Amino acid sequence: MSDNQELPENFIDQVKEALEKLYDFQALQKSLLIQKLDSQQSDIQTHGARQLRSLLFDAIETLNPGQNVATHSRTVRIYNLIYMHYVGRLTIQQAAWELGLSLRQAYRDIRRGQELVSAILWHKFHSEDASPRQDTSINAELTRLGDNTTIATLQDILDSAIRPIQILADKYDIPIQIESPTSPILLTTNLTMAQQIFTHILSQIIQQVRPASLSIQLTEDSNLVRMTYASDTQFVLHIKPIIQQMMDQIAWEIQYKAGEGLQEICLRSTQRSALILLIDDNEGLAHLLQRYLTDEAYTVMSVPNTEDGLDIIQQLQPDAVILDVMMPGIDGWEILQRLRTKRETKFIPVIICSVINDPELAFALGASRYVSKPVTREALLLVLNDLQI
Repeated sequence: MSDNQELPENFIDQVKEALEKLYDFQALQKSLLIQKLDSQQSDIQTHGARQLRSLLFDAIETLNPGQNVATHSRTVRIYNLIYMHYVGRLTIQQAAWELGLSLRQAYRDIRRGQELVSAILWHKFHSEDASPRQDTSINAELTRLGDNTTIATLQDILDSAIRPIQILADKYDIPIQIESPTSPILLTTNLTMAQQIFTHILSQIIQQVRPASLSIQLTEDSNLVRMTYASDTQFVLHIKPIIQQMMDQIAWEIQYKAGEGLQEICLRSTQRSALILLIDDNEGLAHLLQRYLTDEAYTVMSVPNTEDGLDIIQQLQPDAVILDVMMPGIDGWEILQRLRTKRETKFIPVIICSVINDPELAFALGASRYVSKPVTREALLLVLNDLQI
């Protein structure tokens, strides 16, 4: 919708209020916009705020005109202001100062940005393009799971998945044998999705095949898990759409093997994703980076504080670190210096991402690259490609 005059003024006010409460789930849950979400969802009252916030993030990012637009143009200016004020949580005065604008101009552009975000949401809520309700529900569920990328052992993930399955296996008198290496297998993945994938596959095997026994082997190569059982006919899983989308999102796939009465299902990783560790207390940035890199060969893990970030960097040895400067406690400058003085971390690429425009200081302290906020997808990919990550 290009003519925002058609938008009801009260709808724009509702969007403005939601933007101002972007990080306050309790306040977002009271937003009248929640009522415009899919009323068929049984958990909308519990997870509506999370879904609404995701829609607001996406609407803001829709305003991003990309790199081929002059930096002084109004479209770029409006996007930068909206991003810095609502996602970056700067005051309008601070954002105006960063962009070299008068306060009067900044307020005009913020208002225009609110109208544009409102138009995007209005179109989304009233679109005649009715995708199947099941797809809407699936997308809402995946949104609810959020950016839950974390570190866990494959053994712990499988143990959590097997707990409910064990009751089903006992019902059909099916013993489950697990073979795993002595050293823990560390994964950086979406913990909730990984557990649900394992649980779904094991449940299907037990309910439909009912083998005499089920052997599960954990491996350290790309074949994460092998599930072997006796069967005269090959069993092909009927994967539910939401489980398939989870597998696509964390880059896992299923392979089948059959031979001499034994069937084998391998759950394997389809690609080696470069691990990008984000250290930033702004959860909005983590959401946007996930969105930017969804279709790329990267896994983004976010840490909201610098103390935990230091420990995780040494433990995981990520392919790159994206580091904010303005952090509570130990700031980003101090973290950068510590990383550069430790033997284990001195060669890990560090990308400073900040509203403080001081690349010369960043490079002097050992930063590999510098990107200013609000960071665009194009700028981020350019930096990662330049670092050959």
